[in-house]
Amino acid sequence: MSSSTASASSAGPVHICRAADVGQGSTGQTNGMTRKSAIVGKSNNVCGTLMLSEPHSGSDIHHHGHSDTIVYSVRGHGSIIYGPNEAEQRHDLKPGDWALIPAWAEHKEVNDGDEEVEWVIVRAGAGEPIVVNLPGGWGSSKSQESS
Repeated sequence: MSSSTASASSAGPVHICRAADVGQGSTGQTNGMTRKSAIVGKSNNVCGTLMLSEPHSGSDIHHHGHSDTIVYSVRGHGSIIYGPNEAEQRHDLKPGDWALIPAWAEHKEVNDGDEEVEWVIVRAGAGEPIVVNLPGGWGSSKSQESS
């Protein structure tokens, strides 16, 4: 048996999350954002969620542990801010834009606009969303690691 045949025969089932089922499971939350589960707990390596942000809101500073995060902007105009120098480290996203947030990167999401922001979030490295809120602010994950 070839390696491609062995891989295909040991593959798991295809999982579908219907639109009506988005948000039925729980995900890690951050103040200012609503995260809704979609494909969560179906794989050990990746998960997918939907993030909604009301107008004139922002998340707490947080990171996603060892998970790299891909963001796809569906609607609205939101921003990802990372690091302590918020003015210089801000990336604005409009519908159709993509972003990669590396594992452990401290950041927050902001919606300064007048309409709701909707982003599709895909995280690699875990089958469940990891959200580590940092109430101590920028750089506080380093103090958490040493304690």
